[in-house]
Amino acid sequence: MFTGIVETLGEVTKLTKENENLHISVKSDFTSELKIDQSVAHNGVCLTVVAIDNDTYTVTAIKETLNKTNIGTLRKGETVNLERGMQLGARLDGHIVQGHVDQTGVCTGISEQDGSWQFDFEYDPSINNITIEKGSITVNGTSLTVVNSKRNGFSVCIIPYTYENTIFKNLKTGDTVNLEFDVIGKYVSRLAEFGLK
Repeated sequence: MFTGIVETLGEVTKLTKENENLHISVKSDFTSELKIDQSVAHNGVCLTVVAIDNDTYTVTAIKETLNKTNIGTLRKGETVNLERGMQLGARLDGHIVQGHVDQTGVCTGISEQDGSWQFDFEYDPSINNITIEKGSITVNGTSLTVVNSKRNGFSVCIIPYTYENTIFKNLKTGDTVNLEFDVIGKYVSRLAEFGLK
């Protein structure tokens, strides 16, 4: 379980294919506090620590994860948003995030708003994921508030702190992002799909 509040940024130092799996090595400033089997969200994707070497740790993404996220497009030297699992009893500063990406989306626009930034995203609506105005959405592991909610897209507004301390500062129009929709909204949508009240 995560909150969508990015703790730090990590640098991808090595990518190794093994059959259909991808081993990803990441250098981070909290590696010394990690342990094997611990969960860490990488751009919103929950992955398990399988090895630790000084300031670098390794996680493994399997085919299912590679098919449904942008993790397979990572390159050596790229920066990723990192968050460790939520501590029981801590404040929930973001929203309930599972680290299970629902689908990817595409950044369709970026505009500076005199002290903040607006990012626009589109996604395939056929999977039946939805957003609501002022609801929560996780984009590349960052908990954000939806504005301009549409059937196949939405926007988010980013304050300077979030812009500087996440990979939003590196995001470009046309980039693919990981989307995790609000878990409560997903259950409501599923119930409505079956006509339950």
